[in-house]
Amino acid sequence: MNQDYIEIELEEEPIELCNLLKVLDFAESGGQAKQLIAAGYVGVNGELCTVKRKKLYAGDTLYFNEETFMLTLAEGAVPAERRQPKPSPAHQSSAHSATDKGKQPSQPGKKRRNKQKNNVDSVTGRKPISFG
Repeated sequence: MNQDYIEIELEEEPIELCNLLKVLDFAESGGQAKQLIAAGYVGVNGELCTVKRKKLYAGDTLYFNEETFMLTLAEGAVPAERRQPKPSPAHQSSAHSATDKGKQPSQPGKKRRNKQKNNVDSVTGRKPISFG
């Protein structure tokens, strides 16, 4: 065999990794495919992959059972656009809140409530208690 990989033609893309393992008969069920992925038996594009529903496209490589598989697009199939990963909102909000600590963005039509200062008795140093 001249090639270092086995070619797999996709009729449509993307295909989820767990579904690809089922189609290739590497797993008998979706649950078994997900277990193989979670246990670290599968590599995608040269790296260990534990994302069970990772979307694979033409040009990606799959590593399983000491074999390499290259995904290609079948003739006449329309290639799908790859979606760019979006930065998570947690990263944006934490960076934003660190610079504007304590500042609330003003929103039209909403009034801010002012916190009432707790009165402290100057003689005893205690706060008054309200029973009403």
